[in-house]
Amino acid sequence: MGNICRSPTAEGAFRSIIDKNNQSRNFDIDSAGTHAYHVGSPPDERSQASAKTYGLDLSSQKARQVHESDFYYYDFIIAMDQDNLERLKLIYPIGGISKVELLLNYSKEFNGGNVPDPYYEGKFDEVFEMVYSACTSFFESIVKKD
Repeated sequence: MGNICRSPTAEGAFRSIIDKNNQSRNFDIDSAGTHAYHVGSPPDERSQASAKTYGLDLSSQKARQVHESDFYYYDFIIAMDQDNLERLKLIYPIGGISKVELLLNYSKEFNGGNVPDPYYEGKFDEVFEMVYSACTSFFESIVKKD
């Protein structure tokens, strides 16, 4: 929603996966929120701390809101939960090219579910593990298509 917890975690996780697989040149990755609550802010300190325990640094990221141009630029726009998926579908422009879907559609363990928002619940490590696992499966699904 605000691009300070789940989405930056997913961006960092996916970025690390493509780096490990020497695929950085083939991907342009970004994260954005459906709301403008935190535009320009870094990821939540708790998200950064959780990512750091897994060897990832999210500190260079800055929150931004989804822009119409994203739907013409990115092949995939991945939502963390059903509410954000519906918001993305509402603003999807005519002629957009992005496939819009839930991250956990790629999860073997949590298929089709919502990534819980750790902002209030505080389950940052649990969310990291869930997101990293789904990002790994997402990457594998893209590589299989090539």
